[in-house]
Amino acid sequence: MLVLSAAFMTAAIVIALTLYAVFTKTDFTQCGGIMAVLGGVLLAFLLLSFFFGPTFHLVICFVGVFIFGIYLIYDTQYIVGGKHRKHQIEKDDYILGAMMLYMDIINIFIYLLEILQAFNK
Repeated sequence: MLVLSAAFMTAAIVIALTLYAVFTKTDFTQCGGIMAVLGGVLLAFLLLSFFFGPTFHLVICFVGVFIFGIYLIYDTQYIVGGKHRKHQIEKDDYILGAMMLYMDIINIFIYLLEILQAFNK
């Protein structure tokens, strides 16, 4: 039941953020440097969470869902492209685009599953 709840929550987040990414005029594709920094900071805090206990790890899971939600918007706009986007992938790079979205969705699912597991104890 926990996995099914996390799957439905992930699906709702992915649908909502994908619709936002496609229809907004805000260009997230020019924020590549910021996205790299956010990923590095998340990695550093995940390593620190081994020393600070479960409450800190739970906070990091919430932050992880937020960061990978932003990554999902960034990657979706990077794939879709358009006249309001600074960067976009080429049509031949569809495998790269699929892997980018796959990693975002799986990470959102894993963090949501950890959050639900912490609240289910």
